[in-house]
Amino acid sequence: MKKVFKPVLLLSFVLLLLGNLLPGTTETSASSQEGQASVMDLRVMTYNLRYKNNSDPSPHTWEERRPTIRQVINNEKPDIFGTQEAIYEQIKGLDEDLPQYEWIGEGREGGSKGEFMAVFYDKNRFSPIEYDHFWLSDTPDVIGSTSWGNTIPRMVTWVKFHDKKSGQPFYFVNTHFDHRSQEAREKSAALIVEKIKEFNPELPILVTGDFNANPGTKPHQILTAEGAFADLWNTAETRINEDLGTFNGFDNPTGGGPNNRIDWILSKGNVTAETIEIVDFQKNGQFPSDHYPVIADVTLQ
Repeated sequence: MKKVFKPVLLLSFVLLLLGNLLPGTTETSASSQEGQASVMDLRVMTYNLRYKNNSDPSPHTWEERRPTIRQVINNEKPDIFGTQEAIYEQIKGLDEDLPQYEWIGEGREGGSKGEFMAVFYDKNRFSPIEYDHFWLSDTPDVIGSTSWGNTIPRMVTWVKFHDKKSGQPFYFVNTHFDHRSQEAREKSAALIVEKIKEFNPELPILVTGDFNANPGTKPHQILTAEGAFADLWNTAETRINEDLGTFNGFDNPTGGGPNNRIDWILSKGNVTAETIEIVDFQKNGQFPSDHYPVIADVTLQ
């Protein structure tokens, strides 16, 4: 069931009440304004943070990497970003480290259990209107469900936001595809394409994620087929670090090269990208994560 934020519903009720009481005004609701054109300039990022575990050697333990990740995010200043793999303890740590952001998410095994597809957003700029989660399986509404050969639950977290600057709404979707099952990746892509048909078709959509698939593979083709999404790496006016991939494994500065670009930012609707970049920041030989983040400057209308 979709979670709807009560303050937004209250505001809509107040606006409706005022429209009925004030002379010369017409009844106005938030939904009736959603199709009105307005420009939003956003900086959006996707970042697989690498889950906390006991096997990553120094200097790549979570405790050592945490301040470096905070530095990367503060340096890049995304307005909104999706994370993958982080467990609840890591999400809470980021929440403490980044007071300018709020976040929405749920563990892939339900509640605070398992890895999160968290959505962090500038709390001074955006208000969440509604949000929900679904699982990448034959039973997407069943928490922690798996299908298609994946043994690890995979999921999507999506949020519909109100941008206080432009007054306009948009959707933000964050996911992490399975790393072993090709069938799971393909069917996950098809499920996302199907599920977003439930969204307001007049509103732009941004999608972030670790797709565990390279450009040109079947999952990428499904997601970027006509009528689905655009890969902002392909449509951006400027690409920075085109020679890199996004999975560095804590030991490969090239990220595996351009054919290993497995972390994507996608869009649907009237969205253009000025610049997109694979951020290969390192600090004294330390990789902040085993993935490089991808960040894009986009305009939504």
